[in-house]
Amino acid sequence: MAEAAPGARPRPLSPHLMHWRWHITMAASILTRVTGVGSYIGLLLVAGWALALASGRDAYEAYMGLLGSIPGQVVLFGFTVAVFFHLAAGLRHLIWDLGKGYQLRTADASAWAAIIFSVVVSLALWAVFLMGAPQ
Repeated sequence: MAEAAPGARPRPLSPHLMHWRWHITMAASILTRVTGVGSYIGLLLVAGWALALASGRDAYEAYMGLLGSIPGQVVLFGFTVAVFFHLAAGLRHLIWDLGKGYQLRTADASAWAAIIFSVVVSLALWAVFLMGAPQ
């Protein structure tokens, strides 16, 4: 029988973010959680829009003026990126649920693809909206 060392063993230390080497799959995991929260916050903007629409012309024009301002446009663009990234991350997880994509290179590539997809599609969508918007 093995002899145990006398006294209590030191407790294992939990890894901390500052001790890990950052990599793209770690960033994508954190971004998935952040964009999930951002999507919920963005839905409050949509609910505010619906409430302003139901409250009459003056409320709707005031709300649209707020969303049409530079800070409002930045928030809306961030909401757009968050939704598209969360969609792409959900597809990554769906593929993982099928038992595919666990190889390191594949996981890294799918993380980059999700990030690039969210930015490119958001920029394209906003470009289409801005070209079709009346001046």
